Amino acid sequence: MNQDQPDIAAQQAAADAAAAEGVNEQIEQLRAEVEQVKAEALRERADLDNQRKRVARDIEQARKFANEKLLGELLPVFDSLDAGLKAAGDDAHPLREGLELTYKQLLKVAGDNGLVLLDPTGQPFNPEHHQAISQVATPGAAPGSVVTVFQKGYLLNERLLRPALVVVAAD
Repeated sequence: MNQDQPDIAAQQAAADAAAAEGVNEQIEQLRAEVEQVKAEALRERADLDNQRKRVARDIEQARKFANEKLLGELLPVFDSLDAGLKAAGDDAHPLREGLELTYKQLLKVAGDNGLVLLDPTGQPFNPEHHQAISQVATPGAAPGSVVTVFQKGYLLNERLLRPALVVVAAD
């Protein structure tokens, strides 16, 4: 029986070693799972943060351009008032003064809501803000500069609402 005891002790030691190895494997698996859960939590937190930022940006854009349709529909009114002022000439007349005052008030209200008038006469042609309808040889004008504006353009909060229709000096 004494010989069996070393065998039993060896078997017990082998069983203990196998059990310890199994426990170590489980510990490593659990550590890997914990790392995976941490990584997923970080990704989810980053996704939520990105979504929060995207929603805030979308809300800000919606605020900035909420009145785009209304201001866009007012552009022909600006054009009509501008044409009326040109037709009235430079003579001081109560009707002209009233028309000019109305135009300035309307431009101020629109400007307070982010609308900016583009009147590029004499400025270099900018294809991002101007639409050239023709080119004309103009003595004294710099080549590529705007010599005539047929229709003024408008920006709404730095975004083009309507390009200015212009004639550009030829090279």
